[in-house]
Amino acid sequence: MNKIVKIIAPVLVLGGSVMIVNTLAASKPEPEKTETKARPVSLYVDEVKAKEVLLNVSSQGEVKSTNHIELVAEVSGRILSVSNKFSSGAEFQAGETLVKIDDTEYQLAVTHAESRVAEAKVGVARELANAKIKKDQWKYKNPGVEPSEFALNIPQVADAKSKLKAAEAELAEAKRDVQRTNITVPFRGRVMDESIGVGQYISTGKILGNVFAVDQVEIRMALTDSQLAELNLPMGYMAVNDQGPAVTLKANVGQNEHEWKGRIVRTQASVDKDTRLIYATAVVNDPYGSGADNGTPLAVGMFVSAEIESANSQHALVLPRDALRNKDKVFVINDENRLEIRTVSVLSTNQHHVMLLDGVKAGEWAVTSSAPGVADGVEVQAIKRQLVTQL
Repeated sequence: MNKIVKIIAPVLVLGGSVMIVNTLAASKPEPEKTETKARPVSLYVDEVKAKEVLLNVSSQGEVKSTNHIELVAEVSGRILSVSNKFSSGAEFQAGETLVKIDDTEYQLAVTHAESRVAEAKVGVARELANAKIKKDQWKYKNPGVEPSEFALNIPQVADAKSKLKAAEAELAEAKRDVQRTNITVPFRGRVMDESIGVGQYISTGKILGNVFAVDQVEIRMALTDSQLAELNLPMGYMAVNDQGPAVTLKANVGQNEHEWKGRIVRTQASVDKDTRLIYATAVVNDPYGSGADNGTPLAVGMFVSAEIESANSQHALVLPRDALRNKDKVFVINDENRLEIRTVSVLSTNQHHVMLLDGVKAGEWAVTSSAPGVADGVEVQAIKRQLVTQL
């Protein structure tokens, strides 16, 4: 009996303990549930500004000379001398002799032509004297009778005069050939390349090299219909006194960026059938002199970017470039600190700004920082800053 009590007693104690623990656990009050409120996303915003702006249109193009020619020999002969200014890259003045061709034969041709002119003058004088004699004789022998032209020596005089004119023309041509042995260019320019040397015999029509004028260069730039509209330029536009819209041209030379100033002088009068674009031409005066940027010329052959400035100001809503998303969307924070996704009409863009016609209002705050995962109507925290980059 004692053995049974010793076995049952611990079991009863253990079972009672379990019941007590369960009773206490069941009577314990449940913990209060608290909901954690999501923290609003912090976004940088900039204020929308209303401004009168001059719209800039971006384009690009290659710099070309307005006058580029092949230098061609007009006479044949052996080259006696080549100026050191007729070298690739060298500059020359208008009328300066670049190449001298042997003119011995051409000087001799001048002498022969002068002799023929003298003979022709004698012939004219002789026939005029004969005409006077024949006229006097006719009046004496045939009074009251009208003479023929041949009887008065008129055809012979005309023939002698025509021979004189031909001889004088030959003389003038011979003298021009002498002048052509001095090869010059009628403008100030630079040499692009040359392909001759002293002692070389050249024939008429031989290409001696390529030269271009340096008084002015031009840049042909492609524009879309909307860009023409932004600039308020019609097709077939011609500037008056070269006072068209201003153009800023940029290019990197070495490690430095340089700028040159020019103006639009004309636009194409037709649409390019291949690209469906319209081309505008800008010019820069004296690109190797006063038009250079701190001594760096706007050299022929350079590829440049262009910012064309409209002549007319326009009302626009201005924002930093980062505020524009997906070409026509802007995120705006309203007075209740909630995000609104707006569709906007873009007037123009540049490297720093976007100019809008509508979709936002002056004084509103637009998001300029990245906003991944945000949706229309979500609560956000705006970190405000002013538009500091100048137009």
